[in-house]
Amino acid sequence: MKVLQINSVCGIRSTGRICTDIADVLRENGDECKVAYGRESVPKQYEDIAFRIGNDNDVKLHALASRAFDTAGFHSKRATRSLLKYIDEFSPDIIHLHNIHGYYLNVELLFDYLKERNLPVVWTLHDCWSFTGHCSHYASVGCEKWKSGCYSCPQKGEYPASLFLDGSKRNYERKKSAFCGIKNLTVVTPSEWLAEETRKSFLGEYRVVAIPNGIDTEVFKPTESDFRERYGLENKKIILGVATAWSEKKGLSKFIKLADLLGDDYKIVLVGLAEEQRVDIPKEILGLTRTNSAKELAEIYSAADLCVSLSEEETMGLTVVEANACGTPSMVFNKTALPELIGDKNGAVVNRTDMHDVCDEIKGLCSESFSHEDCVDHAACYEKQKMYQKYIDLYKEIVK
Repeated sequence: MKVLQINSVCGIRSTGRICTDIADVLRENGDECKVAYGRESVPKQYEDIAFRIGNDNDVKLHALASRAFDTAGFHSKRATRSLLKYIDEFSPDIIHLHNIHGYYLNVELLFDYLKERNLPVVWTLHDCWSFTGHCSHYASVGCEKWKSGCYSCPQKGEYPASLFLDGSKRNYERKKSAFCGIKNLTVVTPSEWLAEETRKSFLGEYRVVAIPNGIDTEVFKPTESDFRERYGLENKKIILGVATAWSEKKGLSKFIKLADLLGDDYKIVLVGLAEEQRVDIPKEILGLTRTNSAKELAEIYSAADLCVSLSEEETMGLTVVEANACGTPSMVFNKTALPELIGDKNGAVVNRTDMHDVCDEIKGLCSESFSHEDCVDHAACYEKQKMYQKYIDLYKEIVK
């Protein structure tokens, strides 16, 4: 079986690593896999399976046009034609789409091609961009225009940001026209929450299944380190927050307020801050920049007493699972997909969002005797080999 995956990145960050993890499983099974990607670099071990769509200048021009006209996804025609030629040459049995946004691809050209060739397609939605007129997430602003037709977007300035025009109404119609009508397409989401949202959208004409993202339990496991000693936290309760990029939606200001409430016995550690955020963060918080070392991240998870997500919108929430795999319980808000990750013995779901109430919840959870083994056992359900074998089984079913 020959599989072509298409994503904004390859082998880096969450979606890029998912692509290469799936490729690893395919190749272990004797199948062939390539990854067509749009931007940034590729880890050396995956260069032989990677195909770059366009170049840096294509991405910059696409981003500039999107800033001016709110037309993300509708440029990069030359780069997309090179991809279509590559698809013809590779002649895959199935095409697996991931993030098709990110200023590197013309979605209308791609989907016209898919309809014309009548190729089997799996499409993993890692966010909500595919069925909205602009944004990739909408839960934090409570917008439901995407159910019937977007207009007057309340998040025009959010990714993919537009500085001037609001093209949400036209974008919605163009996406609906482009994305609907493929004969053999299955939509995959990493959570039941996103699956249900997708079924309410114009993509609801397709079969929608949930396959959670997987983690490497050989790396994310209880790990000894000198993290506490290095930062003088031997006698502190460590409250950990991890994000690829910190913003208001990820709960950054909430953690800052929480730091004032918890007291001297606790220390908030935030991983993934930009350098300017790290400099400006209050001294009550230990701010660390993003690490590309999964082993280092596992050491930090293992040192923490509680991993906390104060995010307002997640399509899964992989950091919660990673923390559990390292033996650390988690606390999440009762929002979007996050509650799906919490069972009886690996953490708690909090309904209240007032920071005084959250502070009380954290102190209560830190006094409970969560078992490291229970947390690890819960996370084992998300072992990447198990999760990505589900994709292989889906490929075989669809091709057959």
